[in-house]
Amino acid sequence: MTDDILPLLAVHEYFRGLPADALEEVARDARVAHHPAGTVVHEADAVLDTIGFVLRGRLKAVRVDARGVETLFRVIDRGEQYGMMVGALAEPVPIRVVALEPTTVLVLDYERAMDLTARFPDLRRLWLKTFAGSLRKHFFGTAGRRAPMLLALVHESPATRVAAGRLVDRLRGLGEKLAVFGDPAAWRPLPDVRFRPLLENGDLLDPTEVRRQATEWQDATRIVFDVPADIDPARLGQVMELADRVVFFAPATSADALVHRLRALDVTGRGWRDKVRVAWLLGGGPPVGPAADLSDLAARDFKIADPPPGRPYGPATANGLERLVHDLRNVRIGVALGGGAARGMTHLGVLKALERGGVVVDMIAGTSAGAMTGILYAAGLDCDYSAARFAADLRPSWVFRNLPRGDHWYLLYKYRRGHFDPMLRTYLRDWRLEQLAVPCRSVTVDLVGGNSVVRDHGDAVHAILESINLPVLSVPIVRGGQALIDGGLVNNIPADVLVREGCNFVIAVSVTAQMEKAFGDITPDRPPRRGPSVVQTILRSLLVQNHSLNAFGVQPADVVIAPDVTGFDLTAFTHAREMAAVGEAAAAELVPRICRLLNRMDPQLFPLLPGLESLCIASPVPSPPAGA
Repeated sequence: MTDDILPLLAVHEYFRGLPADALEEVARDARVAHHPAGTVVHEADAVLDTIGFVLRGRLKAVRVDARGVETLFRVIDRGEQYGMMVGALAEPVPIRVVALEPTTVLVLDYERAMDLTARFPDLRRLWLKTFAGSLRKHFFGTAGRRAPMLLALVHESPATRVAAGRLVDRLRGLGEKLAVFGDPAAWRPLPDVRFRPLLENGDLLDPTEVRRQATEWQDATRIVFDVPADIDPARLGQVMELADRVVFFAPATSADALVHRLRALDVTGRGWRDKVRVAWLLGGGPPVGPAADLSDLAARDFKIADPPPGRPYGPATANGLERLVHDLRNVRIGVALGGGAARGMTHLGVLKALERGGVVVDMIAGTSAGAMTGILYAAGLDCDYSAARFAADLRPSWVFRNLPRGDHWYLLYKYRRGHFDPMLRTYLRDWRLEQLAVPCRSVTVDLVGGNSVVRDHGDAVHAILESINLPVLSVPIVRGGQALIDGGLVNNIPADVLVREGCNFVIAVSVTAQMEKAFGDITPDRPPRRGPSVVQTILRSLLVQNHSLNAFGVQPADVVIAPDVTGFDLTAFTHAREMAAVGEAAAAELVPRICRLLNRMDPQLFPLLPGLESLCIASPVPSPPAGA
């Protein structure tokens, strides 16, 4: 047993507050295992008769089925355990546990652990209470008391300290008790924040002393390391090894320097990628991040625009820091936007209503029209502005307006002439998905592989074009050995994509949940005056398929918003603003329910405001214009 284990044990969630004699007894009976990143800690179908307590690092548990297929079971963070229940069975379990980063585990034989709980009633009560809290989180989505998170804030420039200060103020405002290791010259004194210099006499505090000090700060909810990025790399590496989460604050103009620093620290090789976050501080202009490749260096990045840009950009651009707060409090709100041709313009009103209700969206996944509206929103464009531009840009020219079913032929013309690309580039330029203010995923279908494809990086316009690429109206887009068509053929409402991406609260928006019993001039009670056109047939076929897939697509969602837009034609893009108004009204009705569910997840982050119900009364739903 190494000397630094007792301080780690004292701040572990399952041992906090125990008397010294109990901790020492546990330490004597346990063994300590150090696992490098990638090491198998427990092999699937091996007997598990121990309890493992994670003292530092993180583990990933995957379920292995009879065919050898692996699915994520859960991530086991510092302060958590595995084996407390199944260890009693002393039998093989189909779970493989792997170290995500260098991890230290305290291992107790199950029988000896039971002896300890009999000898120390406080330990028994603490284990039962803590385990019950983990079950509450699993079944009800609400977290109990956790061991303090060790958070490192690393600054590429002194200018980023202002944004970090705002982050700290926000955490304090949520009732978090903070304790800080940092630079006294840079850290402004706060009466309710305990502080200790991280550098003493020019040397970084020894890790053992840091852990000892952290033990004294047991009532803190978050312990913060505040350091400049240009300290000695070995010292920075020590801080990163200690921390549970590391946020690099960097001006967008310093992207190359930050990427170089992260590679020099060997973030990938040392298994630190999943705990690294990057907060880009944007200058003036569009609210997009730098085109930096962070895929193997950081799990997420956030774009902080201060001050936010004005029109045509909207409120979504001002929420970068709040999305970082969500991440630090383990909240990720996702919105899945389904396909539905022109009826997808309704999504813009839904997103606007969520904004007005104070619901900050952390991630969007969209299919077809949902991808088009979602990516434009993720780029920061104001919802009302986007609706107005769609209505103007997709208004048929004079020639088509004077043709029978001219709006149908106009849509076919737009596809066949490739006009969607230059239209969208007016707003999205050559930005990539990973640069956008809000993380966004688009869904398309590959005819070569016969499967859906989820885009999470690459050219944003290409991601839209692939997802809206209707068969027959256009030929498949051949790119990278794939032949890509409209994603609605397989996954019209991609709520499952958001769940796989770690969203723990998902809102699904369907514009195909309701379908009118009419097709062109054909209704059940009267013969048609004229037959349907080719475009009508294609769009109606896709609508029927999407309607059939609707129940499956919304299953993973916590809330489903289903505006009734059956009065609008599938090609009625010129009525984008009216459809957005319908979506806004439908979503506003559900905002109070969404707020209540979020309050259950995190009451401090999502407080219920007095008079919430009256504040969220939906405006009257506008009727579709004649001929829409």
